[in-house]
Amino acid sequence: MIPAGYMAKRVVKKPDWLKANNVADICSVSSCCSEDFTDYINYWKHNGYWLFDSPEIIRTVAKEHSIPIEGTSLFYYEAHELEFDGEVWKAHSPEASISTDVVIPSRKQLEGFDVVTFWARNAPEHSPLSCNSIADELDTNSHCLFASFDEAERNIKNGAFKGCEPGPYRILSVYSVRWH
Repeated sequence: MIPAGYMAKRVVKKPDWLKANNVADICSVSSCCSEDFTDYINYWKHNGYWLFDSPEIIRTVAKEHSIPIEGTSLFYYEAHELEFDGEVWKAHSPEASISTDVVIPSRKQLEGFDVVTFWARNAPEHSPLSCNSIADELDTNSHCLFASFDEAERNIKNGAFKGCEPGPYRILSVYSVRWH
């Protein structure tokens, strides 16, 4: 897994339309349910994975633009080296024109693994487990994530996400990190 970056999110409890009984909240990478702290791309402080290299950069963006981050949860992500285009697994890399120098957290708590679409080839778009209610049909943990990388990979290979959203699909590990 490759260090991809950080995001501050406003985590929501399971929406009524999601029927997966074991899900308590949504800790997906996408912002469809649990929103990012802001529409951050316009500030151009993100890295080549369209995330942030450190929590300090998030704090700086929030401070410079008067964006409240109280009540947000901080997540750190790592990306699998390959993405699935619907047919084969292929290597992917960060946007080369944008610097990527992710600071690895000294402490992190694994929350699970998400499958995320990257059709536009930049920012994370959709997490079909939550966005498309695929968690209603597949086993996920209380955060609407797979418990293991192997589960995520197996479900992609088995076609569980076929027809949800245009790919490619990437597997990202989701870690919670304490704000310092």
